[in-house]
Amino acid sequence: MTNINQERNLTLLMDFYELTMAAGYFEEGYADKVGVFDMFFRKIPDDGGFAIAAGLEQFCQIIDNLHFSDEDIAYLQSKGCFSQRFLDYLRNFQFHCTIWAVEEGTPIFPGEPIVIVEGPAIEAQLIETLLLVTFNHQSLICTKTNRIVRAAKGRPIMEFGSRRAQGYDAAVLGARAAYIGGVVGTACVMADRQYGIPALGTMAHSWVQMFPSEFEAFKRYAELYPDNCTLLVDTYNVTRSGIPNAIRVFNEVLAPMGKRPKGVRIDSGDIAYLSKRARRMLDEAGYPDCGICASNSLDEYIVRDLLVQGAQIDSFGIGENLITSKSTPVFGGVYKLAAVKDGDVYTPKIKISESVEKITTPHLKNLYRIYDSETGKAMADYITMYDEEVDVSGGITLFDPVQTWKKRTFQNVHAKKLNTLIYKDGKRVYKNPALPDIRAYCAAQVETLWDEVTRFENPHGYYVDLSQKLWDERQRLLDEFGKN
Repeated sequence: MTNINQERNLTLLMDFYELTMAAGYFEEGYADKVGVFDMFFRKIPDDGGFAIAAGLEQFCQIIDNLHFSDEDIAYLQSKGCFSQRFLDYLRNFQFHCTIWAVEEGTPIFPGEPIVIVEGPAIEAQLIETLLLVTFNHQSLICTKTNRIVRAAKGRPIMEFGSRRAQGYDAAVLGARAAYIGGVVGTACVMADRQYGIPALGTMAHSWVQMFPSEFEAFKRYAELYPDNCTLLVDTYNVTRSGIPNAIRVFNEVLAPMGKRPKGVRIDSGDIAYLSKRARRMLDEAGYPDCGICASNSLDEYIVRDLLVQGAQIDSFGIGENLITSKSTPVFGGVYKLAAVKDGDVYTPKIKISESVEKITTPHLKNLYRIYDSETGKAMADYITMYDEEVDVSGGITLFDPVQTWKKRTFQNVHAKKLNTLIYKDGKRVYKNPALPDIRAYCAAQVETLWDEVTRFENPHGYYVDLSQKLWDERQRLLDEFGKN
């Protein structure tokens, strides 16, 4: 069971201007006019070196179910601003667009076409918000999660943020995105049922408080769950009561059953200090295999600092800072027209701004990643015109699209096309991989990035370059509009 959108129609999850423009196109006779739209982003969250694409599966589910119900048409009719002809068009709406997208789990960089939509401008325009909300949310959470996972240096990260998520879907789909980013499991039961992400968790402080004493609370829990006994030890005092009572329960309840404890969790206080004290007490009691889990408003920087301080932590539970990407809560993906097609001829379109980063790259494009054939490391991304052949057999010279005098030649490399065909003329031709496969792919692709790109502070700017032909076309349009 993986389709969270199966029983609901999200077609009207759109900005109103998409409808007014679509109606305008229709009334102007542009119903069949073909446009090419790019979804891309401009800034990496947390000033990081890369982001990660996520959300393609849910986007496909939405597109597969795209239709205007009788209730939708009745609502739109009540607005009083759409003709009956246009409403009849929506009533019989069919999707004809061709869509290419970067696969989930792929590292991505600013300015790259993450999703490309080609088709009737009305149809391409109507899916703008659906596309952006899907990819922006999951890409944001996946990117944040991967930062935390990398900070933990191989220690398991658990997603504990459902109650702080920005709504129901954000909790479930956020857990999905976090799993792609590298968490081992989630506290969200629905995410387990929906996507098979292992549901994890033991007790809250209220369990301990409910019993006459901390010892009795621990004892009863161990009796109920002897094979998965992890005790929350900070309700009263970690070192004076929590750990001593846990050890007593391990000795008096689990040991006679031939069971070993799974762990203890610390959710408050000076976690670095307390984890060291807890580790020493557990080891001296004969439980060196009892893990220590830390939680309590952690993020990648706190995780990293705890480990630098020598904290004795074996796993982390991360909540609000992960599920909301609290430090950078917005993934700035945008959706812009790149070309208009008449027959077989593309007319490139460009948006110009005084802010250089807001100037778009025109035309229908392809996106390639250049890998070093010896190390397997990603060296650069290369954006070309749709009809260009990329031959790197004799090496390839790339130049910075802004500081064009900066050039570099790469030898002994191979190129991989990243934009995969998802829909052809409105029909899905792509099968979404299983979620564990996406997660494994994500981990492998992040490993292809150099350490200089993945570091948290002042990461190296990854090369994203344009082909000479595409750069010339962009410059031609800039020069043309500059004369006006």
